[in-house]
Amino acid sequence: MNDGAVWYRQPILWLGGALFAAVVAGCIAMIVLGARHDDEALPTQGSTVLKMPAERAEMPPEPGIPQ
Repeated sequence: MNDGAVWYRQPILWLGGALFAAVVAGCIAMIVLGARHDDEALPTQGSTVLKMPAERAEMPPEPGIPQ
C-alpha cells in the first residue's frame, strides 16, 4: 500500500473534519447562549396563540405626515 494514500495523510480530510467540528461547536454554543439569555416578552394586548399575538398591533403614524 502506498504511504501517501492512507486517509490520515490527506490534508483535505483533516480540513473537512476541523470545519465540521467547528460547525458543531458553534451550534452547541448558540444553543447554550440561547438557553441562558432568554428574550423578554413583548407587551401584548388581546388574545394570543402559542404566545404570539393573534391580531395586528396598531401602527404608529409615520413622522412628518400630518393627520
